[in-house]
Amino acid sequence: MMNLPSTYQDKKVFLTGHTGFKGAWLLQWLHLLGAQVKGYALAPEHDEDLYNLIEGDTLCESVIADLRDAARLEQEVLRFQPDFIFHLAAQPLVRLSYEIPAATFAVNAIGTAYVLDAVRKLEKPCTVVLITTDKVYENQEWVYSYRETDRLGGYDPYSASKACAELVINSYTQSFFNPAAFSHHQKGIASARAGNVIGGGDWAKDRIIPDIVRALRAGQPVTVRNPKAVRPWQHVLEPLGGYLLLGARLAAEPLRYGSAWNFGPYAEDNKVVEALVKTALAIWGSGTYEKPTLTNQPHEAGLLKLDISKAVSELAWQPQYTADKAISQTLEWYKAYDAQPTAIRDFTVQQIKTFATHES
Repeated sequence: MMNLPSTYQDKKVFLTGHTGFKGAWLLQWLHLLGAQVKGYALAPEHDEDLYNLIEGDTLCESVIADLRDAARLEQEVLRFQPDFIFHLAAQPLVRLSYEIPAATFAVNAIGTAYVLDAVRKLEKPCTVVLITTDKVYENQEWVYSYRETDRLGGYDPYSASKACAELVINSYTQSFFNPAAFSHHQKGIASARAGNVIGGGDWAKDRIIPDIVRALRAGQPVTVRNPKAVRPWQHVLEPLGGYLLLGARLAAEPLRYGSAWNFGPYAEDNKVVEALVKTALAIWGSGTYEKPTLTNQPHEAGLLKLDISKAVSELAWQPQYTADKAISQTLEWYKAYDAQPTAIRDFTVQQIKTFATHES
């Protein structure tokens, strides 16, 4: 992996979604890399949110605001004059998207347009990495792994909203940040597609690891909704390392790397949900699970795999942890938190440092 500290040291990084699960991990990593970070996001919802546990307010200039407030977003971007923008802010939950579909589209699609509108007003070079999801593809439920050139789609509002975000990104790239006019606009634009990340500090509703941890803490069986669903499970630091590497490559060669990129595990680490649950319980050392018969449930994809060959061959990125290692690292975080909550920031930092120096 290229020398990330030299890329981000003393650089201004505008990070949307910095109070979220992935955003907080990326904020801590950027701080370790010596970046000057300005975050823009909604306030964290709970005291146990990772952002609060790592004392995120000490790691960045934090702006608590809504992505849908276009004027405020533009004001904060232009005031900061960033060298890099990482756009992670989103409504990230499939099942919640059925409850708030219009809001999901507003945040994920129009919010992305607002970010790019602010970039359009920025009169300086800037490298922009926009995070969507592995669910942007029109899912045919086949064994074939999806490549960056495959058709976009989305059954549920979340997936469709992120596919819309990719169309927004493509439109802005062609219309305002066209490679042919790079000498004029000097903006490197890329999108990153990853999903099904696991890691410490995730407390979201209807996500498998938080559901497991909540059940184990309460001494209750883990409820497994879709035991046979296949997902590209990966530790949260895997795609974040990909985003940072992509940002570094894009800053150095914006015309070469300005496109869409998949970040996921190797094919052998695509696991069914039930296998992940069994591994997690074994690592925890206790617990049981149940597979209730559920009716009238919102649709969720049964099979989803990503082709990561482009990132492996062109970015020289590769997954560092197996699925079992990712699950182990995740459960160790929660066990460490329960054992000594006040030391969890140091534990989080150590997990990042260990990952960053890991030899594949």
